[in-house]
Amino acid sequence: MASDPADPPRTVVVGGGVAGLSAALFTARAGLPTRVVSAGEPILARNAHLENYPGFPAGINARLLLEMTRDQVEAAGAAFVDGTAVDVTPVDDDSEDEMRPDGDGGSNGDDGTAFTVSLEDGRELSADSVVAASWSDAAYLDDLDLGLIDRGSKRYVDVDEFGRSAVDGIYAAGRLAGTYHQAIVAAGHGATVGRTVVEDSDVPFYNDWVAPEGYFTGRGREVPPGCEEIDEAEWQRRAERSAETMREYFEDPAVEPPTMHPSVDHDE
Repeated sequence: MASDPADPPRTVVVGGGVAGLSAALFTARAGLPTRVVSAGEPILARNAHLENYPGFPAGINARLLLEMTRDQVEAAGAAFVDGTAVDVTPVDDDSEDEMRPDGDGGSNGDDGTAFTVSLEDGRELSADSVVAASWSDAAYLDDLDLGLIDRGSKRYVDVDEFGRSAVDGIYAAGRLAGTYHQAIVAAGHGATVGRTVVEDSDVPFYNDWVAPEGYFTGRGREVPPGCEEIDEAEWQRRAERSAETMREYFEDPAVEPPTMHPSVDHDE
């Protein structure tokens, strides 16, 4: 979709698990107005101790990982909407000119394509792209010609290797896109999808990459869009802030217990 840098395309991510959060992290850091619609707990909250997520040699409490990732996404500029998506419908340019009940007006891309994400409580969110990352609920996508795949009691969205569906502007990430049921796989796929949304938006962007001072300019190149060069004092400051932030998260090991599978009888 063609885009005006002064009015970047809006993204709505449905699902607050690691796939949706990873997608939102990349779209938000690229400057796309991003909202994450989430209700209840992600399935990862049922994990007792996550032991195969890279970067944590002794494993990590899944609830803590979700908290940390959510905070990171929020710090990147994404907004969280507490609610349940019940429908996603395409709207034309004329209808989109009207202000939505949530106060979210705005313009579409040159092709006039945009979507309304309707929530259970009646609120509506406008979006130029929608990332579906809500395992295992896909009922809100039923009115779109996506090519949903039913496998027993599970439903998946048919997507390409980058998470694009058959409908331009609609993407799927994580388990809903048929990835393996592993947190790091879902997170990685979410990142791929988020990066794809940025690529498809036509917003000037090269890579999300923080480099030492001179990495580009020392070779006579301009710093590409999405990249940043920082001097020694700044990378020292960021390293110290990172260490302090991690200490704050891990200083109190007391965490809530994992959520039991809903089919388990708690009275037994």
